[in-house]
Amino acid sequence: MAEVSMGSSGSSTDLSPEEERVFIKDIAMAAESNSKEGDTFYLITQRWWHEWIEYVNHDQPCNTNDGSSLSEHCDSAGSSIMKKPSMIDNSDLIYDSALEDPSSAGDIIDTLQEGRDYILLPQEVWNQLHSWYGGGPTLARRVISSGLSQTELAVEVYPLRLQLLLMPKSEQSAIRISKKETIRELHRRACEIFELNSDHVRIWDYYGQQKYSLMHDLDKTLDDANLQMDQDILVEVLDRNGTASNAHIQSLHENGLVDEDSTSVLIDPSKSSLTVAGGFSSNRNAFRSGSVEGSQSLDSTYTTGVTTRGSTAGLTGLLNLGNTCFMNSAIQCLVHTPEFASYFQDDYHQEINWQNPLGMVGELALAFGDLLRKLWAPGRTPIAPRPFKAKLARFAPQFSGYNQHDSQELLAFLLDGLHEDLNRVKHKPYLNSRDADGRPDEEVADEFWANHIARNDSIIVDVCQGQYKSTLVCPICNKVSVTFDPFMYLSLPLQFNTTRAITVTVFSCDKTALPSTITVNISKQGRCRDLIQALTSACSLKQSEELKLAEIRNSLIHRLFEDPLIPLSSIKDDDHLAAYKLSKSSENTVLLKLVLRRRDQKGERENPVQLRPYGTPLLSLASRENALTKGKIVCIVENMLSPFRREEPIVTEKGKSDSSIPERRSARLNNSEEDDKNGGSRKAKKGSSSEVIASKLSLQPNDENSRTVKLPDNEAEAIKLPSSATVTIYLDWTAELSGMYDITCLEGLPEVLKYGPATKKARSEPLSLYACLEAFLREEPLVPDEMWFCPQCKERRQASKKLDLWRLPEVLVIHLKRFSYSRSMKHKLETFVNFPIHDLDLTKYVANKNLSQPQLYELYALTNHYGGMGSGHYTAYIKLLEENRWYNFDDSHISHINEDDVKSGAAYVLFYRRKSDDAGGNIKQSII
Repeated sequence: MAEVSMGSSGSSTDLSPEEERVFIKDIAMAAESNSKEGDTFYLITQRWWHEWIEYVNHDQPCNTNDGSSLSEHCDSAGSSIMKKPSMIDNSDLIYDSALEDPSSAGDIIDTLQEGRDYILLPQEVWNQLHSWYGGGPTLARRVISSGLSQTELAVEVYPLRLQLLLMPKSEQSAIRISKKETIRELHRRACEIFELNSDHVRIWDYYGQQKYSLMHDLDKTLDDANLQMDQDILVEVLDRNGTASNAHIQSLHENGLVDEDSTSVLIDPSKSSLTVAGGFSSNRNAFRSGSVEGSQSLDSTYTTGVTTRGSTAGLTGLLNLGNTCFMNSAIQCLVHTPEFASYFQDDYHQEINWQNPLGMVGELALAFGDLLRKLWAPGRTPIAPRPFKAKLARFAPQFSGYNQHDSQELLAFLLDGLHEDLNRVKHKPYLNSRDADGRPDEEVADEFWANHIARNDSIIVDVCQGQYKSTLVCPICNKVSVTFDPFMYLSLPLQFNTTRAITVTVFSCDKTALPSTITVNISKQGRCRDLIQALTSACSLKQSEELKLAEIRNSLIHRLFEDPLIPLSSIKDDDHLAAYKLSKSSENTVLLKLVLRRRDQKGERENPVQLRPYGTPLLSLASRENALTKGKIVCIVENMLSPFRREEPIVTEKGKSDSSIPERRSARLNNSEEDDKNGGSRKAKKGSSSEVIASKLSLQPNDENSRTVKLPDNEAEAIKLPSSATVTIYLDWTAELSGMYDITCLEGLPEVLKYGPATKKARSEPLSLYACLEAFLREEPLVPDEMWFCPQCKERRQASKKLDLWRLPEVLVIHLKRFSYSRSMKHKLETFVNFPIHDLDLTKYVANKNLSQPQLYELYALTNHYGGMGSGHYTAYIKLLEENRWYNFDDSHISHINEDDVKSGAAYVLFYRRKSDDAGGNIKQSII
């Protein structure tokens, strides 16, 4: 592609944001409409792209994660001024080592996702943006054909990374090459890297560190050869006689290029009984006759820990092909699900949906069915699941290669892929489910489920799918939306359902009540509204009153907790909280904040400091309807200060500083037991000889934008209140006021945990599976990226969401969320979860109360994960129902375990089966 010429607009400084937007949109539309195989696209960090999108669309920011086309991101223009993005910086897309070695800059981080981490730009768009902003590094990728029909176009973001092993010189080199390149090109590049004569070199598919097949068909693509990410390629140099010595394996071991434990046997491929890589036959006639193409693995010398005596089937292991324990553990759990074992050993091919565009043309189902039959066949020789692994790599490239992957992610892909391959619905009707709109839950749930079954009907739906009740509530208009959605498994957070002690200082609107400290216990996963509700109960709040909760920092109100859904986790243990009892506010009221100020006593005469906030702010309300005069402002301030009036004023010497006043501490917050006994109130003397007059109160009202609100000299004149809902009144504290008021209790608020240490009892108790389920079903606000479009407000709102279980499946899969990921950190929770093996009772968690039977489940399988994030190992514990015994499936090794050993801190994915009187385990056609 040729770079677009800008003519006279060669620099972005010559263009307005609107002109940049229009220009990029035009060339993006042209590029998208003419894309073809062989074109070049460029990765650009999503962070920079989002900044540019906001810069040119600042009036209506675009959502760059909505799946829309590149040109659609540039649909709207704005008018306000936004900061222009700096130069392009793609450094967060590549490994740190690539920054030091520019030649490896194209090796991007393996876990990037389009739309989250990067955006793909056509060459013309990249060239133009790069000419305007500069930067880099440049990350170019090619468009290739993909899909089963090879007619779809896709950008090959991750070309194959292959490890070249040179024999007999024992050298190695990693290369990146497109899977659409030919074996001839791979051969040429290998000879070029090692400076070899191509006439004396042959290359081998060195899958599993053994000579799997000679790559002699030079016109075949690497994709057709089923090469996978990080696979080894053996580059073999022939001697003058055109032969190679098998002695090179010793050199491989000596140089650390092959694991010492490798038991690979090197034989000529023509004498091997192995099938071609990924050579599982989908011949339907052969499948109908029940024949299964098998192959004897060269690694079959492994043995299991189970004796071959007896006739019990299902005790066959799976060989580890290289970090494939994540796949082996998930497969064993699925093949030992009785409903699946019965289904795939029967004539299931009649249900394969060969034309489903969302499926894998039946190939995944056939590969899985073939593997299941081998695992249930007589004999205990471990199976090498390479044909299945090849199919998996073809349809889910994220699981290709020899890296460790997440067993649960693979399980989710398999269940979804098998469903689409076996979907009995050949032509999906278009159906639009309606919102509840006040209709009975039973009616709405049945309607949603019927619509779901009309489009999705398979053995996977029959066995594994249940139904949620999802309730959304708009925080603005309180619109309630109820829908019923299907689920395949439950992903439960590992959270302790413990409480947290929170101490708050409560200020009363009563003119005679001193502030008091209150400690309440709230769930750690609670929200701001839970704290306010607990304080309301503790304070015996009247119906005409409400609490304003605030965080006090540096003698100012740092934030008001006005959103009831703010999580309590945002409140730190060393924060200072104040709650103000006020009359219920309305649109006709203004919130008045009284902030005390005094001069810093450390200031020098030659360099006096500014007035600084002091003590704790106070709150009150004022009505907009009544005329607000200077005298009324003074009266409101007097009322706020009245609880702190001294019984007998202290006469101070005029001009002396606050620190020189011998204050009488008539009331201290920490020594107010007597006041607390009397309801926390102390009445001031009515006959006080000192009255606060306007001249002694130095007041300065400010609106929420820090603009001064003028106090007229004429006390009868009404003060014009700002349109804002908050007015801050600064009161300069003087020595004379200190003689009249004792505000010692305002000088320091207790910390959140100072007077209420957290209890440790709950921490020592094990976390139960029920507590995890309750945390999962707890109401919480949507994250900002998933805000809900309220049909009543016609705006996107951060609604609160509540999930309930409505229908439960025959087989309930529960995923314990042990892993957390971020751009900077990966973390695993080793928490022990106490899960029931027998009688998991979910009855009370099902919102559908019309069920006639209790919802009881029995554990029959689970996967375990041991170790850390990058070096862990997966196994499976499975109960053979015929024997009523538990076994440990550790790749090819199988051993008996006691039921008492099934529970451990390594449990990751749990498989439960509904308890039924039907001993045969027949599939129920109707789920609940």
